[in-house]
This record gives sequence, structure tokens and C-alpha cells, in this order.
Amino acid sequence: MKLLVVGGGGREHTLCWKLAQSPRVSKLYCAPGNAGIALTAGPRCGPVECVNLQAEDLDGLVRFARRERMDLTLVGPEAPLCAGLADRLEAEGLACFGPSGRAAELEGSKAFTKSLLRRHGIPSAEFQIFTDPAKAEQYCMEHTGPLVVKADGLAAGKGVTVAPDGLTAAAAVRAAMVEGAFGPAGRKVVIEEMLRGEETSILALTDGQTLAMLPSSQDHKRVGDADTGPNTGGMGAYSPAPAVTPELEGRIIREILVPTLHALRREDRPYKGVLYAGLMLTDSGPKVLEY
Repeated sequence: MKLLVVGGGGREHTLCWKLAQSPRVSKLYCAPGNAGIALTAGPRCGPVECVNLQAEDLDGLVRFARRERMDLTLVGPEAPLCAGLADRLEAEGLACFGPSGRAAELEGSKAFTKSLLRRHGIPSAEFQIFTDPAKAEQYCMEHTGPLVVKADGLAAGKGVTVAPDGLTAAAAVRAAMVEGAFGPAGRKVVIEEMLRGEETSILALTDGQTLAMLPSSQDHKRVGDADTGPNTGGMGAYSPAPAVTPELEGRIIREILVPTLHALRREDRPYKGVLYAGLMLTDSGPKVLEY
């Protein structure tokens, strides 16, 4: 098999490292790849060949996959998926591991996801959606307790502010909506209640009908020791997460993952690829923070 991995980060390096070990892989490409990926090799496919195509260059990637007759393309980053790379490849008769553009909106828009969860009764934090910065700031100032302000669009894991009070939340709204801290991703914001508990990541492989669970994990979100300071996109992780017992995993599958797949299918957005849920394990049970 000839495979193409799209992306150039640590996630794609790991995929290439493992895929290169398979005796079924005769040739492995990565676009754009990186210097470490270029040093990766397998017993049959030889060195991974890095291709000078950026992950957002959908036209170039489709042309390359068609010309080289790829048996399978695996897409790591979220941006090309949200832009419809999987749709473009499949329209050419080329297999792709990753969700369609409509299904990838699960990560591409926080507002879409929160509304989907509400419509289908999937547990998550209470929230409001704002496109008017003045109304969003007013909403924040009316609340004394902690709030979470999220840029609606893709912000590389950095568009979330956990605000201890309304004043801090209002400042986060201004940064996103007025000052453009996250570009177009911050023109709309989701403001939600802050959930308390232990955060965990749950990943599953899915074809839209069935789930194959991967081990749970937890990452280090806050900048400072003892979970202080602003959120990051994650600074390392460990797996499995001790808090996710087999019983709890079963509950997560029943109450969150399976209902999400059903909800997407009912709304004509069947999901395939990796379903990646960020959850908070609260006293009242697991709740979705984001996908």
C-alpha cells in the first residue's frame, strides 16, 4: 500500500513512525513532514518521503494523491479536514481516513457543537452564544462566578479563557471579539459555566456506526504548577488516565460517544475517523468540554 500522511507535527511523526513498521506499507509520504519524519524509515517502505505541500494546500494534496495513486491518505491537522480535504479526495475515488468537512465542524465550531449537544441531550456545560461583543461583555458583568470564554473557531487549542469572575471574562471577550486575538475564529464566542472536576481525553476510532476505543489520557493544560495560570493547548500527557475506570468508560460510551455519532448521522453529518472528546469528570458524571 502507498500511504500519504498530511501534517508536520508530533502527531504525524508518531503516525509515520508506526505506519512505517507495517509490512503492508510499500511507500510512505508525508506532506509537509519535518526533519524528524524524514529520518523515519521502515523495513519495507524505506525512508519516509517528505513532500513540499502544506496541509492547507488542498488542491496540491489532491493532485499529488491522484498522481501517485495513493491507497490511503491520513489527515492529522483539523484545518484541512474542516476545509473539506476528505470530501475532495473521496470525490476523486481516493480513500481518506478523516471526517468530512460537515462532520469536522464538530471541532471547527464550538457554537455548532454546543448546540448539537443541547439538541440531543448530551451532557455538557450550560452556555450562551454571542456575535455582539457588547452583549457578551454585559452578560459577563452580570455574573460574579467563574465563566469560560471560548472562541468559536479553530484557535490551535489556545482560544479558551477560564475566567474566575465576570470582569476577567469580559476582558477575554474584548480580546477575542474586538481586538482580534484569534482572528476570524474569535468573531463569535461561546460563554459557558465552569465545570469542576478532573479533565480527561477520550479517543475512539469510528466508521460512523461502531467504535473502537483507544486508551484514555490526560494532558497538562495550565501554564503554572498546581493548575494555575492560563490554559494552553496541552503540554505533554500521560495515559491511561487513572480516573477513567472501566465502569466510567462504559458510561462515557453510552451517554456521550454513541449519542454523538447518532446525532451527527441524524443531522446528515456521518462521522468517520478519530472521535476525540475532551471531557470533565464532574460529581454528576462526565460532561463534554469540546470535541
